[in-house]
Amino acid sequence: MSHQHSFHNLETLAIHAGNTADPLTGAVVPPIYQVSTYKQDGVGGLRGGYEYSRSANPTRTALEENLAALEGGRRGLAFASGLAAEDALLRTLLEPGDHVVIPNDAYGGTFRLFAKVVARWGVEWSVADTSDAAAVRAALTPRTKLIWVETPSNPLLGITDIAVLAEIAHSANALLVVDNTFASPYLQQPIALGADIVVHSLTKYMGGHSDVVGGALIAADAEVGEELAYHQNAMGAVAGPFDSWLVLRGIKTLPVRMDRHSENAGRVAEMLSRHPKVTEVLYPGLPDHPGHEIAAKQMKSFGGMVSFRVRGGEEAAVEVCNRAELFTLGESLGGVESLIEHPGRMTHASVAGSALEVPADLVRLSVGIEAADDLLADLQRALG
Repeated sequence: MSHQHSFHNLETLAIHAGNTADPLTGAVVPPIYQVSTYKQDGVGGLRGGYEYSRSANPTRTALEENLAALEGGRRGLAFASGLAAEDALLRTLLEPGDHVVIPNDAYGGTFRLFAKVVARWGVEWSVADTSDAAAVRAALTPRTKLIWVETPSNPLLGITDIAVLAEIAHSANALLVVDNTFASPYLQQPIALGADIVVHSLTKYMGGHSDVVGGALIAADAEVGEELAYHQNAMGAVAGPFDSWLVLRGIKTLPVRMDRHSENAGRVAEMLSRHPKVTEVLYPGLPDHPGHEIAAKQMKSFGGMVSFRVRGGEEAAVEVCNRAELFTLGESLGGVESLIEHPGRMTHASVAGSALEVPADLVRLSVGIEAADDLLADLQRALG
């Protein structure tokens, strides 16, 4: 459950929310409670409400309070992965026959969850360009319960106006879910813009060091948060105590890391936009990006993710990925080190042949916090 704080700046909340000093020793960092069960003071006499670590664990509680504070929500919940969080959300709020609108450039794992798992349960879904309000309205049905948004999106860096989509969802008695992984709460506050639930892969910017896998849900409404918490316990895909501790540690430096990620990504995008072997750069910080004005309105800065298309098609894109040295060839994103990948063959292979298929000549960068000049030189060598 979230707690009220006397301070409101996110840079301060990132360090202090949920991070109360240990009452036994005064340790300023919450301990790792690597424990499965808890001594009871008589039958039902729980200390602090803890009885079994699937249901609650003090280290996870600290993380969940921190997450709720950062996103301005009433309840934060931490899961074993981002997809575990999404699965719990869908099975909590949907039933057979319900309908969901998903973006036409969603993360491949999210698409796979809808198309291959939830659809077998009788939940229907349709695809819409969520940057186009008219397209979203046209995709609604009387059974629509959720509108799902990624902004910026993965991997095409599309931008959706969260406030507009919130109005559309609520007018249809639906909830707006926003995947805030690419932006992080430091750069974007979906709940303040009208979203009902925020989703995170904590693996990415929140953890920030490529050493932990986790996911989160943050609910704007306390009752919805209670429903999600019930299913979190009933389904059991919770974040472990050590993983929770690692994410808490990463979040403390989230603001300073995101500032550097954004600064470096801006320089990378500008260089790529001038390179003769690049046909298109997808980065919301560029003035010619179709979502630039909306991103400037709802984001503090434009984040660390850059995608671009190369002259020469798929094989040329693959070669760029293979030639990079400082940019490590690998999946995932959001760590302090820079990564490069070919979405069509890697993270988004699951959408091949669907309405969400990504261009074969696309390269995606997770721009880290190294020296920008070194990153630029590496990309220039990789492009040839």
